[in-house]
Amino acid sequence: MSSSDIFIGETIGTAVLILLGGGVCAAVTLKSSKARGAGWLAITFGWGFAVMTAVYMTASLSGAHLNPAVTIGIAIKDGEWSDVPVYIAGQLLGAMIGAALVWVAYYGQFQAHLTDREIISTPHEEGMVDQKAAPGAGPVLGIFSTGPEIRNTWQNLATEIIGTVVLVLAVLTQGLNDSGKGLGVIGALITAFVVVSIGLSLGGPTGYAINPARDLGPRIVHALLPLPNKGGSDWSYAWIPVAGPLIGGAIAAGIYNIAFA
Repeated sequence: MSSSDIFIGETIGTAVLILLGGGVCAAVTLKSSKARGAGWLAITFGWGFAVMTAVYMTASLSGAHLNPAVTIGIAIKDGEWSDVPVYIAGQLLGAMIGAALVWVAYYGQFQAHLTDREIISTPHEEGMVDQKAAPGAGPVLGIFSTGPEIRNTWQNLATEIIGTVVLVLAVLTQGLNDSGKGLGVIGALITAFVVVSIGLSLGGPTGYAINPARDLGPRIVHALLPLPNKGGSDWSYAWIPVAGPLIGGAIAAGIYNIAFA
């Protein structure tokens, strides 16, 4: 795979991942969305299908890592680091593009939601639990990035590490494609369901970022977009869904090299 193939593949794949994954969060959250209130099952399956779609779409170009934690895990497993910066650059750019496309697709719903007096006044008037748990988060930040239900640094970090260990170990053990640079055909399908499982079982505490680009890129877009009454982007929490998955990816690769290699 050439550097240009890797960059293009990771940009397109991660953009599709975030467009569909962030899209289901927008669908469930925003006023005037037909899917509003569909709940956690819709979100977890939406993200799982987003992974499956993006991987099948771009595996032939870049191996479809779509996640710096996966890239780091494969690099540790193989001892090959030369393409890591290209992968991560494509992933971060793609995540930002995908988040911007969610805004475009739901533009009217964002405007209606963020100008609704009930939506923008409730946290300040009633002291909602979510506002206490995430004092720096605006009312639609959860569409773009993750946040904890209970703000406890060590627990939030541990949750992201544990979830990412499961994800990256699943990627490494399901079998890579012929070039060894990403998931094989069956591995892609299985890993999509692993993502659903992680969301259902481990997503409750933090919203299961398990992917630094998936969280950081859309958080940057949230900070930049001209959304009315959007509130803060919760930068005090932002390091956890970056550091946790990177640590988890490294641990998963270590487990793989000890137990499976």
